[in-house]
Amino acid sequence: MDHEEPLSLSLIETRILGCLLEKEIATPDNYPLSLNALVGACNQKSNRNPILLLEENEVETSFESIRFKGLASIQSAAGSGVPKHKHKFENRFVVSPSERAILTVLLLRGPQTPGELRTRCERMHPFGATDAVKETLSSLIQRNCPLVKELPRQPGQKDNRFAQLISGETEFDAPVAVASSEPLKVEVAMVMPPEAEARIAHLEATVTQLQEDLASFKAQFD
Repeated sequence: MDHEEPLSLSLIETRILGCLLEKEIATPDNYPLSLNALVGACNQKSNRNPILLLEENEVETSFESIRFKGLASIQSAAGSGVPKHKHKFENRFVVSPSERAILTVLLLRGPQTPGELRTRCERMHPFGATDAVKETLSSLIQRNCPLVKELPRQPGQKDNRFAQLISGETEFDAPVAVASSEPLKVEVAMVMPPEAEARIAHLEATVTQLQEDLASFKAQFD
């Protein structure tokens, strides 16, 4: 299996992954993140498009989903009972610092032009010139499993936009999204990923079998 094959991630899963990648570089002293900090990062009003309004249980459920997809993990913090949330991006995608910065911004803000990416990646990786951004985008596009896609230029737009493919192929023909100060409320289906459902089903079957064995054992003594 090609470990760099794109996945199918929801909007919230995409946001969570982007936040974990961003905070590891932007605020390393506070990384990994507590659940509360992760919710705050997902709902952050700056450097996000769209702005979301997520509840703790929605973030927790979506984090579990990407954890079962091998993109994240939970660790116990030393001297604290608060679980910490971290990404495992590097276990699946091998990228350079410049490639990672671009992918992070695309995960957090959707399709963007090279000029927008140069400005918005500054905190994580200063490119200096837009040509350097274009070279990095080309390297992400030319991989065996492309991680970025160039979108057709839209009417009235000077430059083409680029979109990340880590979340899978998405419909990009909609007009350019305009950032809004109004948070977007996202409905989350509280459905566990197939891997989790399979594990739960196996555990339930095991418990049922143990209960039957115990009942049979007790009946022999009775």
